[in-house]
Amino acid sequence: MDTGGEILVILGLVAAFYMAWNLGANDAANPTDTAVGSGAVSLKKAILLFSIFAVLGAVLQGYRVIKTIGKGVVKDLDPAMALSASLAAGLWVTLATRKGLPVSTTHSTVGAVLGVGFARGLMGGEAKIDWNVVLKVVASWITSPLGAILLAFILYYAFATLYRALNGRGWSVDRIFQAILIFNLAFSAYAFGANDVGNATGVYVGVVSSTLGVPDDKTLQLLAVLGGLGIMAGAFTWGYRVIMTVGFKITKLDYVSGAAAELANASVVYLYTLWGMPVSTTHASVSSVIGVGIAKGKGLSGIDKWTVLMIIAGWLATVPVAAGIAASIYTLISIV
Repeated sequence: MDTGGEILVILGLVAAFYMAWNLGANDAANPTDTAVGSGAVSLKKAILLFSIFAVLGAVLQGYRVIKTIGKGVVKDLDPAMALSASLAAGLWVTLATRKGLPVSTTHSTVGAVLGVGFARGLMGGEAKIDWNVVLKVVASWITSPLGAILLAFILYYAFATLYRALNGRGWSVDRIFQAILIFNLAFSAYAFGANDVGNATGVYVGVVSSTLGVPDDKTLQLLAVLGGLGIMAGAFTWGYRVIMTVGFKITKLDYVSGAAAELANASVVYLYTLWGMPVSTTHASVSSVIGVGIAKGKGLSGIDKWTVLMIIAGWLATVPVAAGIAASIYTLISIV
């Protein structure tokens, strides 16, 4: 067994935990932003609920997307490539999180994997990029935010109608919607854990199996647990940074708009998870908030355009930046 390969795998798993920490730090906002922003639940309680259900989603259904990233985008990742991809994606997400900017960990990971694939090709190896899988992933990146905006828009009017009807009958409508928001948070966190854990650990499916001799099914379970624990750690340390941006700066959220946005976000992410496609939970979440902002304000006047433009700029930069960093790290490791 190759000792050097084993060392790279161990270092890579540490990097995977670091990337999972980034997931929790940057993406804890995705399931919690509306509940916190609308005042339905405190920041600390929201992060606790997020951590519990994100870990459940990662452990119970995270294997679907882990397989797509691990054995779909680039075939036969070696330990050096996996390590480079994890470090590159993690470094970019850390920088964005420090600035309170919600970026896509999915785009970061896929961009990093493509980066090491290109680098291997430029160094004389075979890139082995599966462009059919890449096209499907990119298509999901386009359809998921559009679907989230549309669904959030529709749900806002449905929930607003329900709110008025229940209020007219003298029901404790605010408490009902608080409960809806908490349920949506839990559902969204579960969907997030199931979809996004692959961003931290997916590149290690084939690597761990081939280098350490661990069967694929056991590898998937171990990686899901590792990713889930990292997500929890990230949420409890830096999770508040992006939550404050999405929960309070895009549009003013109330119980109705918060409930509509979160249910739209969770539904879209979970649908793509069942399909095994890694979508950006950040894009779905932010797009859902934009959708209810448009519905509330009857147009773009309902959202903070500067905040949205800054977020979109971060989204556009993610794939090329992550790819460039990953290619550089892989080249350096290969030379050394």
